[in-house]
Amino acid sequence: MMERLQLPITAFIDPIGTNRHEIEALAQQVLTRLLTHLSYAGDRSALPSWKESPLPAEIEIANFASIPDLPVEAALLLDQLDQILAASMNAANPRYIGHMDSMPTTFSMFGDLIASAINNNMLSVEMSPVFSRLEPLLLKQFAAIFGLGESAGGVLLSGGTLANLQALAVARNIKFQALQKGIVGLDKQPVLFASEVAHTSLQKAAMLLGLGTDAVIRVPINQNSQMSIAALQEQIERAIDAGQEPFCVVATAGTTTTGNIDPINEIYQIAQAHQLWFHVDAAYGGALMFSPQYCQKLTGIENADSITFNPQKWLYVAKTCVMILFKHFSSLKTAFQIQAPYMKSAADLTNLGEISVQGTRHADVLKLWLSMQHLGRHSYAQLINESYRLTQFFVEEISKRSFLELASLPEMNIICFRGVPVHVAPEHWDNWNTKLQTYLGRTQNTFLSLPLYQGQRWLRAVLLNPYTDQTQILELFEAVDTFFSCNYKSGEHP
Repeated sequence: MMERLQLPITAFIDPIGTNRHEIEALAQQVLTRLLTHLSYAGDRSALPSWKESPLPAEIEIANFASIPDLPVEAALLLDQLDQILAASMNAANPRYIGHMDSMPTTFSMFGDLIASAINNNMLSVEMSPVFSRLEPLLLKQFAAIFGLGESAGGVLLSGGTLANLQALAVARNIKFQALQKGIVGLDKQPVLFASEVAHTSLQKAAMLLGLGTDAVIRVPINQNSQMSIAALQEQIERAIDAGQEPFCVVATAGTTTTGNIDPINEIYQIAQAHQLWFHVDAAYGGALMFSPQYCQKLTGIENADSITFNPQKWLYVAKTCVMILFKHFSSLKTAFQIQAPYMKSAADLTNLGEISVQGTRHADVLKLWLSMQHLGRHSYAQLINESYRLTQFFVEEISKRSFLELASLPEMNIICFRGVPVHVAPEHWDNWNTKLQTYLGRTQNTFLSLPLYQGQRWLRAVLLNPYTDQTQILELFEAVDTFFSCNYKSGEHP
């Protein structure tokens, strides 16, 4: 047995239970503090407490960054944990509506705890016998929800960037037989197509795949932030005439800034006509498949060769939890699998580490499965439908104010808007909206993000939190009116 005298008694959970009492007491203290933090999240600022501190966050965080020579007492660690919680973004606050983040489902938090405690490795079936079986079965059901067919399947990954990377890797390997020989020496430059407002992870993927960021040809959008079909056809023809080799088209179901959905079915038809891989980045919008009322917005997604979907967003699963689905699961094996001789194989199963861009991986499938079981499809449909109801209410409030405008017509629960006051010169609108964002945070404890869209600053609201309500939205717009009125009358901001 290893010598452990210098270790804290709670350093590990003794598998024969000798320190259970101490572990239980410590766990209770942690859980009590966490529940206090989360249960009263609405009473605290949506922004970190250091936002109101004269010291920059990096100076305060530096106090925690040193690695001590001797163990730190648990009581001090708990106090420091309280400070870290206070300095973190408070996404559980119903007025935190600036990003695609919300509180996680209760069971997804428990799932993360359990998965961490048992610490199984998704690298192989031998190392995670239950989860390596559960993941492909559950993802096959998700593939069926998207209408991909009986031969579909996928894997979980730790982020939408990795999912898009893996999809493009498979598409590239199939088109150019690049699994073994790579793409060095190709006569034509491989290129793919995505809208000019598609996620930047596509450029990152192209860089990592040896194609270069210029290989992602940006297709112009229409006035509603959707890919222009005419422009897509023109760009493909232009690439072919220039001696390039198109291999993939990406449709976005839920753009990051405005939440718009590309015309999926029309894009598929063009991809099919040119024999191109058709990938749909539905990282956010894929959740619409759980709403019978709104799933038709994704019509055509069933024709995708691959789909990126992030349950960590609109399905409220704790980060990270992302899936890449393939219409033909066999294509993932033939075009991506690298067998590992150091991993024992199962006759009827594939080691997930061999067909994933990740090897060692957290068992995210547990929190996904627990969330699905605990809420069920009907509950998720209700959450999505309620988000749409609040979105409509939010947009109606914008329409009542002539000094506000929308970037595009919202197609989901993301609203991108800004102030365009006539008494302020257009070149100063960015500054006006930046000050409005600060004012709303200070007076309403409401956090809206301020993305750069089409070269200008816009306010963005994501109505995702289940506890955000109409009263809070009305209070938000009352504050907007006050800001506008005071500025209009005095020329100064309140």
